[in-house]
Amino acid sequence: MSSAFTTSVFYQDPLAALHWLEKAFGFETTLLVTDDAGAVGHAEMSFGGGSINVGGEWSSPELIGPAAMKSPASLHGQATHLIRVHLEDGIDDHCARAEAAGAQITQRPEDQFYGARVYRALDPEGHVWAFDQTISDLSHADMERASGLKIATSL
Repeated sequence: MSSAFTTSVFYQDPLAALHWLEKAFGFETTLLVTDDAGAVGHAEMSFGGGSINVGGEWSSPELIGPAAMKSPASLHGQATHLIRVHLEDGIDDHCARAEAAGAQITQRPEDQFYGARVYRALDPEGHVWAFDQTISDLSHADMERASGLKIATSL
């Protein structure tokens, strides 16, 4: 069964990104579409039952109007989204693997009030990645007590 949502990330060098995402985060390339020159037209990767699309920068007024799909590297480091990935276990080892592969760790693994251990990293082109691992199953009341925040499931 496919997910209702799949995010896409765009790179100046998508082929290098595919190799890096495999090495750093353990993603697996499941589809690679290239042109006659070997340039990536589209790629899909999987991890832990989820998927992500990877492609090169592009624009097309006919398809997406004035929008342009860009890497943060082309936008002076500005990112428009964060990619969150859930890990079943091994978050500290995952962080070490990512850092050894060149990820910039912006937040070291840390336990959060909502029952997860989280780390955040930037890939070589500046995409923001957040990895989390559940460490305890907390009720909303437990999270509210721990944080002082009000937690609801609807508006």
